[in-house]
Amino acid sequence: MKRIFFLIPLLLLGACNAIPTIEPTATISKPFVIRSVENSFSPRPEDGNLQIGGVEIASMDLSEITNVEPTRVQLTFLGSMPRACNELRIDVFPPDEQYQIQVEIYSLVDTKVECENVFQQFEASVLLGLYSPGRYTVWVNGGLIGDFVTY
Repeated sequence: MKRIFFLIPLLLLGACNAIPTIEPTATISKPFVIRSVENSFSPRPEDGNLQIGGVEIASMDLSEITNVEPTRVQLTFLGSMPRACNELRIDVFPPDEQYQIQVEIYSLVDTKVECENVFQQFEASVLLGLYSPGRYTVWVNGGLIGDFVTY
């Protein structure tokens, strides 16, 4: 009988304890472009009349530009196009849900124009936009180039 009297207060004290609640898990927001940057090599409406040509990329560099506020990331390319009259295009796509930024580099040529088959070297830079906080990877023509973090 004494045991029952001893257990009743313990049960009452246990009933007063708060029931633990499940804390909501943090949801990861989708990445987005806060501010885009004008790209002089981006596709143009008249490109539909031109044929896609290749490019040979000799080197690529992904670097931070610290003399602008906020700090930005720049892609620099060195390469060549197969003909002297090819036009360079660099298409930078918005980040996907995996925080991947896809970049396509290619050339365009008007097949109706006579042109020498002489390699045309190029050096081009593209400043990437300002992105929401996260760790982004940059892919050029399907290959991983590097990554950067925004806060």
